[in-house]
Amino acid sequence: MTNRVVVTGLGVVSPNGADITQFRDALKNGVSGIRHDLQLEQLLFSCQIAGKPVIDAARISQYFTDLEIRNLESTGIIYGVIAGLDAWKDAGLNPAPDEMPDWESGTVFGTGTSGIDKFRGAIYKLDNLQIRKLGSSIVAQTMASGVSALLAGKLGLGNQVTTNSSACATGTESVLMAYERIKSGQATVMLAGSTSDSGPYIWAGFDAMKVCTYKHNEAPEKGSRPMSATASGFVPGSGAGALVLESLDSALARGARIYAEILGGHVNSGGQRGEGTMTAPNPVAVQRCLSKAFKDAGIQPAEVEVINGHLTATVKDPLEIQNWVTALGRSGKDFPYINSVKGMIGHCISAAGSIECVASVLQLHEGFIFPNINCEDLHPAIEMLIDPERIPRVCLQKDFNILVKASFGFGDVNACLVLKKYNDG
Repeated sequence: MTNRVVVTGLGVVSPNGADITQFRDALKNGVSGIRHDLQLEQLLFSCQIAGKPVIDAARISQYFTDLEIRNLESTGIIYGVIAGLDAWKDAGLNPAPDEMPDWESGTVFGTGTSGIDKFRGAIYKLDNLQIRKLGSSIVAQTMASGVSALLAGKLGLGNQVTTNSSACATGTESVLMAYERIKSGQATVMLAGSTSDSGPYIWAGFDAMKVCTYKHNEAPEKGSRPMSATASGFVPGSGAGALVLESLDSALARGARIYAEILGGHVNSGGQRGEGTMTAPNPVAVQRCLSKAFKDAGIQPAEVEVINGHLTATVKDPLEIQNWVTALGRSGKDFPYINSVKGMIGHCISAAGSIECVASVLQLHEGFIFPNINCEDLHPAIEMLIDPERIPRVCLQKDFNILVKASFGFGDVNACLVLKKYNDG
């Protein structure tokens, strides 16, 4: 049994938009959500800017009970639950009744780490022999699967409920895992997404590795510069993205709005062989992942019209473009349009792929290509490979049919998703 799979719901908590309406408007207008972070300055970080969603207590209270809020410290869980529940509502779905779970609905909701602040507080209490003061929510907030477990409980999901973790490829991988579940007939509806905590205990390791920019602390909105000649490292970010995936038959039967169709994709690893390392991609593996995704989706490289790249504003951006050129067999003016959300929100680590998948679906559904900001000084190695006009600096209103989204992560792991504009039939 093979089902066609479509996207029927979207939810997002992003540094430049804490709901779909805000996020859409920010994308179209090239609005940055990167700000100066006083805590990072006080802790003497080299990079003192970050992308953090803005959510007030009143909004949080709509998604969590008073008891949950009382001990809630995990920003990743807050972001993930809000994005996930918003996506479910956007799809026109309701939680299962109290008597019985929904056996046909599940979730794959990824994360990198969970509840770091909560875990840190627990360590101090334990060291001070205060084990009984840890509280009853410590496990739920610090276990990796805390976000998927909370979502499952709030929605009554009775199918697969799990959390994946593949560094920066987590979000895109979660969509592919959910897609396969529905395609194979093992589920009808799946909530896919990923989340990432905010704060210094998440970002300190990257700052120590010197992969974050330190040159734009006085001009935060200029700090994240994918594809730019003056890119000097990524800006840390956080948030969550969520997509409701559903079999086409189910979506049609209940008259759901269909945002896009998922044609296929591929995940792989470079095995940290050849040029691949823990922190650097194996180009052969990246190109293979892209090519395998095209084949799985049943498309030819010439059909790709828009790429939403990984493109982190590091020295690896030209290599990513080279990998796309090689895998597609297209360059210069023949290259597809390409953009990166990270110029506006920074690198949201484990949430990056899912937030960017939401952005990809919005572009496809509404017929626009959002601008690349902060790359007015395009990297010369990139300009040698593709026509600069294929890297839009203003929002383009344009209907198109095929978009490819890819994410590449630490550990030399890759994920690529092929999306198609849904047409009746």
